[in-house]
Amino acid sequence: MNMHTRSRKKKSPRILCIGMPVRDLIFRVHGLPERGNKEHATGFVELAGGNSLNAGVAIARLGGRVTLSGPIGGPQEKTSAYIYDQMHEEGIDTSHLVKMPGLVTPISNIMIDPSGERTIVTYRDPKMWTVQLPDTDMLLAECDAILTENRCAEFVTDICTEAHRRGIPVVIDADRLMSLREGLLQVSSHIIFSAEALRATAGESDEIASLRKIAKLTPAFLGVTSGSQGVTWLDDTGEPKHMPAFPVHTVDTLGAGDAFHGAFTLAIAEGQPLEQAMRFAAATAALKCTRFGGAFASPQRIEVDALLASSTVALSV
Repeated sequence: MNMHTRSRKKKSPRILCIGMPVRDLIFRVHGLPERGNKEHATGFVELAGGNSLNAGVAIARLGGRVTLSGPIGGPQEKTSAYIYDQMHEEGIDTSHLVKMPGLVTPISNIMIDPSGERTIVTYRDPKMWTVQLPDTDMLLAECDAILTENRCAEFVTDICTEAHRRGIPVVIDADRLMSLREGLLQVSSHIIFSAEALRATAGESDEIASLRKIAKLTPAFLGVTSGSQGVTWLDDTGEPKHMPAFPVHTVDTLGAGDAFHGAFTLAIAEGQPLEQAMRFAAATAALKCTRFGGAFASPQRIEVDALLASSTVALSV
């Protein structure tokens, strides 16, 4: 093996995260105000956000290399510079973000109560979905896995189809209702739903029944995250497996699901077995919940490894 080959093998996986960056305006409150009332915030911070961006931050903190693509506000919008600055600090490649002339970067108003639970109102200009991503060959160069959102199906299905053809893992964060005729079902290698999105998609109240119903329509690995209730998935024989969440003191759940998806995608790109990938992702999400700051509270790799080494959380059937 020559020196060039050894150097290449030492590189960490490159993950292509595709989605919509968001400006997160985060307020800490004692409780949600009733209609027509006011509530004084006890804290405020503005952060870059959005599912794929948050996942990218988590991946970078865990040692992965991240390329971020998707629509962002036009060149005249000054506030998007804040997002570029934060991504630069995390070592994330933003050269493939697409500036949309005349549009503003999506904005979220986020309220976090004392339990750490978050309530979100988001504005996204409908024209954002008309984005044309950069050249597919360029985006897939040195790409070891794609992580994207099912809400972005309109502009990611083509590149996911090509990635699937090339044998590149395609991980879908399904946190919105998904059509059972959705093209992403056929070109994804892994789909992990939020509990609410899974039930809405399958039209079932039971999570295992929902997973089995969707499994008839896709060859993808299927799982569902349920916050403090842990994660459930179907193994390669179609049998359900469950892993409880790591017990932690929750301060802020914002970005926890995104951190889970990011860590899971990195683990898959690293070739970790599925159960190990699930533990790795669950530990990452748990540690994120112990800190305020959205995805920017995501842990470093050494912290996740330490939690995994000290915890007894394991698979349950």
